[in-house]
Amino acid sequence: MVFSWRGAPASRRLLLSLLLLAAWEAGSGQVHYSVPEEAKHGTFVGRIAQDLGLELAELVPRLFRVASKGRADLLEVNLQNGILFVNSRIDREELCGRSAVCSIHLEVIVDKPLQVFHVEVEVRDINDNPPVFPVKEQKLFVSESRMPDSRFPLEGASDVDVGANSVLTYRLSSSDYFTLDVNSKNEENKQVELVLRKSLDREETPEHNLFLTATDGGKPELTGTVQLLVTVLDVNDNAPSFEQSEYEVRIFENSHNGTVVIRLNASDRDEGVNKEISYSFNSLVPSTVFAQFSIDSNTGEITIQNNLDFEKVNSYKIRIDATDKGHPPMVGHCTILVKLLDINDNAPQIILTSLSLPVREDAPLGTVIALISVSDQDAGANGQVICSLTPHTPFRLVSTFKNYYSLVLDSTLDRESVSAYQLVVTARDRGSPSLSATVSVSVEVADVNDNAPTFAQPEYTVFVKENNPPGCHIFTVSARDADAQENALVSYSLVERRVGERALSSYVSVHAESGKVYALQPLDHEELELLQFQVSACDSGFPPLGSNVTLQVFVLDENDNPPAVLSSGSGGAGGAVSELVPWSVGAGHVVAKVRAVDADSGYNAWLSYELQPAAGGARSPFRVGLYTGEVSTTRALDEADAPRQRLLVLVKDHGEPPLVATATVLVSLVESGQALKTSSRASAGSAGPEATLVNINVYLIIAICAVSSLLVLTLLLYTALRCSAPPTEGVCGPGKPKLVCSSAVGTWSYSQQRRQRACSGEGPPKTDLMAFSPSLP
Repeated sequence: MVFSWRGAPASRRLLLSLLLLAAWEAGSGQVHYSVPEEAKHGTFVGRIAQDLGLELAELVPRLFRVASKGRADLLEVNLQNGILFVNSRIDREELCGRSAVCSIHLEVIVDKPLQVFHVEVEVRDINDNPPVFPVKEQKLFVSESRMPDSRFPLEGASDVDVGANSVLTYRLSSSDYFTLDVNSKNEENKQVELVLRKSLDREETPEHNLFLTATDGGKPELTGTVQLLVTVLDVNDNAPSFEQSEYEVRIFENSHNGTVVIRLNASDRDEGVNKEISYSFNSLVPSTVFAQFSIDSNTGEITIQNNLDFEKVNSYKIRIDATDKGHPPMVGHCTILVKLLDINDNAPQIILTSLSLPVREDAPLGTVIALISVSDQDAGANGQVICSLTPHTPFRLVSTFKNYYSLVLDSTLDRESVSAYQLVVTARDRGSPSLSATVSVSVEVADVNDNAPTFAQPEYTVFVKENNPPGCHIFTVSARDADAQENALVSYSLVERRVGERALSSYVSVHAESGKVYALQPLDHEELELLQFQVSACDSGFPPLGSNVTLQVFVLDENDNPPAVLSSGSGGAGGAVSELVPWSVGAGHVVAKVRAVDADSGYNAWLSYELQPAAGGARSPFRVGLYTGEVSTTRALDEADAPRQRLLVLVKDHGEPPLVATATVLVSLVESGQALKTSSRASAGSAGPEATLVNINVYLIIAICAVSSLLVLTLLLYTALRCSAPPTEGVCGPGKPKLVCSSAVGTWSYSQQRRQRACSGEGPPKTDLMAFSPSLP
């Protein structure tokens, strides 16, 4: 098509301008969106590329960009899909304030060719702000004289939201005195007023706490609250009042000048100067009242200013006015009736007779100790007397007649607990204030012999070494008697009994006054290991009382018995042991055995053997076992040895100091044939003694078993008797078994311990033979 224009040049320019304007409007169209405030990041706003007619593939090559006046970071375009979304928090009130319309203007620019688009995003309001009052508490001061329907303006609330979200309604908390009136001239100017419904009374309710709540029209609705503190101001509308309209006061006639009769306390329900009160006598009060009493106008205290006399005037009637300082002043009234009382000016008198002192501690209950009479010269209640006894004791007062009492024993006495009592008898009249008189009574308790002497423990164990000097002090017993004087004088004596064949008094004695126990003769451990007896303690009362204590005296062993060498079947003259030894024996051949015993016990009976060196220092071919007593060869015999040798064996115990015995062994060196013949003859000659020794050993074993069984049975019986009843005379228990010690090389060969009369009871002596095998190889 060919378009031609024939006309004036001005017309052509106008047409060209219109075409250019049309082309600009087609390339610069306007798009409108809306989004609520406070929308989250990424909230969809609109498909801006599609709405502007742009291809998604052209956005990046054509340099698609968005410009905004002000906050450019609120909205953003995703270049991949051309969607406009919320990039950061949008606060409508921060962005536009209270403006009714709030929009964000965006300029969308693309190049090649250049195009500019205008986009308007409207921010819609949401109800995210509650109503707010300018203060948290509104104070109002209202006089209690204000009339009903009085109005008091209040400060309303404000809401930064717009539209229906900012439309406020008000409500008042429940109140009998106030209501709320809201005058809505327009939405921006609401008059909120507090209206008085009925008259206030400050004395009844001085303050009113109300709450005014404002609610907006949003969905959901939000509220704001302010506290209304209404203080009621006082007016003088209450007269002073007393607690009672009439008071009755009783006062003694001898009251001193200045004594307070009564302190009045009127009250006024008003406050400030309206409640300040002054007190005064009424103008109708007679002159006698003004002469005898005075009143303090500030405190209301009425005091005596002249002496009162019950015989002249026994009562006064006083009228009092209480006036406040309000305008106009108001007056309250009361009446005081003062009654005078007779004084109690005579104290009771106490007369104490017929004392029976001291009182035996075994006196029966009800025993009369003393007679008491009281009197009082006053009359009425002032002359009525009551008697009491202090402190709390085994005595009490018994009323026998008017104003007559007996002091009697109420519970048992124990002089050992309390030997004397200090009693106080108090007589008090019934006057007000009451008068009293006291008298002291000292009651001593006489002792009776009701306590036996007692020892600290029922049994004592004493250790005494044997061979003690005669008359030595071995122990002291001591008993205590809780009684007094002769009832507490204790003497000691032995409880006589038999100890074997002899009397106990031949062994020990006791000092009657000191309780010292003496050994009258030397004690022998081998004869008597345990001496058990009783000491009696007896007081000097009537009848006398006593108790016993048991003493167990253990006699300790001393080394006073030397070893005794036992005879051998091959013994020679003088108790020597003769042995024939062939020349051909080698080292270690046992030649003979030396046997010995010791009557002592323990270490004192532990024996050792040694060979006395030969004369001239010659070396002997024999030796003896240290603890076995076996004589054996130390080497093979040769012709250089003497054919007859005399060996002297020393037997020692382990006592301090050690005791020694000797045994002789005669050794004859012979040929082997001769030794055999001699040995055969010796065997034939000694067959009887060997058999006899075997029989003796069997009997010893049987005896040891029997003695052990008897020991166990005796211990069981002794324990049962000790648990069921105290020990009696004649009970005998075996001595305690001794611990036999061993050394590093072994025990001794034989030890004979004799336990004759192991206790103080009767019965034949017992002998125990304890054999110990050596521990040497």
